[in-house]
Amino acid sequence: MADNSNDEVPETETNAAEGAYWRENIRLLVTLMSIWFICSFGAGILFRDWLDQFSIGGYPLGFWFAQQGSIYIFIALIFVYVIRMKKIERKFDLDD
Repeated sequence: MADNSNDEVPETETNAAEGAYWRENIRLLVTLMSIWFICSFGAGILFRDWLDQFSIGGYPLGFWFAQQGSIYIFIALIFVYVIRMKKIERKFDLDD
């Protein structure tokens, strides 16, 4: 006879939960990387001429984004990623 204890989770529920976890994970990554791309490539290269009419710390804003801004934004996005991933892991009961 097969052992059908109540502690086992059916495989279809596990696969659905894994799929939902990875969808949220990938959606978060795509969102954050899109923000970084827009700030680094967009603000630092594509919109640089327009942004250079403004300044931060005496430097043109487009130059600032190309040299410093995208780095600061990337670091901030790392913190956002960690916080959001902890919430996602708690949601799917994967936290430590």
